[in-house]
Amino acid sequence: MPSRGRRAVERAVDWVAERQPDLVAVTGDLLSRPRGQAELIALLAKLRHPYIVLGNHDHAISRDPFSRPVDLGRLEHGRLLLDESEIVELRGRRIEVAGVDPRTWLRRKPSGFDDPGADLRILLCHFPRALETVPRGRWDLILAGHLHAGQIVLPYGFGKLLLAHPRARYPEGVFEREGTVMHVSPGLGTTFVPFRFFARPEATELVLRCA
Repeated sequence: MPSRGRRAVERAVDWVAERQPDLVAVTGDLLSRPRGQAELIALLAKLRHPYIVLGNHDHAISRDPFSRPVDLGRLEHGRLLLDESEIVELRGRRIEVAGVDPRTWLRRKPSGFDDPGADLRILLCHFPRALETVPRGRWDLILAGHLHAGQIVLPYGFGKLLLAHPRARYPEGVFEREGTVMHVSPGLGTTFVPFRFFARPEATELVLRCA
């Protein structure tokens, strides 16, 4: 449907392609209707081998009455991770990139990944609560999404009220727990209604440095 979010996604993809990052991660909720699949594939083709996990909206597991499941099992561009991991060689280092299938998460079944002894271990999980459930010390970095920064937010005093997720612990930004750092992306799109309020869409560039 017509939305400023559509323009935000196009601008974000062009910006990421221009930045040429070492790794590109997409943390779910790519589509809520099958008719957008061709456009999605065209946008992903602009990115250099993105690593992708799906979200609940991709499987129409939401309260959105207009949502329909989308078959993204075979993406023409990028690497879709469904309870899988891959080792990437970057700047002389071994980087583990793993991704959680959202259906596994929602069934509350553990996603077990053997530790390959990589120099940096990154987990892509659509749901930010992963920070509380992963084994201590297993992951250096978790990349999540899900909450769209609240999408419809009411600012008050020194805080914000997220109307869709008023009790969310990790709405957006950087969090740390027992040596694991997590970034929760505000995302770019919308659900239910085609606009955001005080929840600016964002593609985030993360710069990782040794301690």
